[in-house]
Amino acid sequence: VATVLTGSYRRFDRQGDVFYEQISALHKSVRGSDPDAALYWLARMLDGGCDPAYVARRIVRMASEDIGNADPRAMTLALEAWQAWERLGTPEGELALAHAVVFLACAAKSNAVYTAWQAAQADVQAHGSLAVPPSLRPASTALARSLGHGRDYRYAHDEPEAFAAGASYFPDELGQPVYYEPVSRGLEQRIAEKLADFRGRNRAARQAKPPV
Repeated sequence: VATVLTGSYRRFDRQGDVFYEQISALHKSVRGSDPDAALYWLARMLDGGCDPAYVARRIVRMASEDIGNADPRAMTLALEAWQAWERLGTPEGELALAHAVVFLACAAKSNAVYTAWQAAQADVQAHGSLAVPPSLRPASTALARSLGHGRDYRYAHDEPEAFAAGASYFPDELGQPVYYEPVSRGLEQRIAEKLADFRGRNRAARQAKPPV
């Protein structure tokens, strides 16, 4: 009773509503680029008795979902923070988790890989197990080669700039869907420029290809 009356009672029900509310607050603070709020919610969770290994796992998820290729260092730092905590334990290792949380909150943000992955999964669910095109199948045996496996495959390293413009790597039934749309932030800005060039060259090569 005295603990409650003095205000030192910690509200943290492991696996209950407060647990998920606080991890949600931490994740949203990182996504919202607020390192101060992220540190507060991290401190609240650890002070309340949350397993630091669980927090470390969620930090890795944040690095992939909300930073992605905008700053690939985020994933490396998140994994290293997890490893540091495993080696140092609590409380020393908790500083490494705080280090990672601050970096993620301040990093350039992108969920482009996250949304691309969802779109690819949706196509798999919608279209089922479409056959691998013959050109992409291994031609390691005489039988496979006699069936046309590997025929018309273009080895990218033998092409100009190691890029086979117009080549298709999807099942024919799918056409050429675009899942990954890099944002104009961080490293993804450069990735976007490179992909725009590749995709433009693909379109030009396919339009120039004579009809079958």
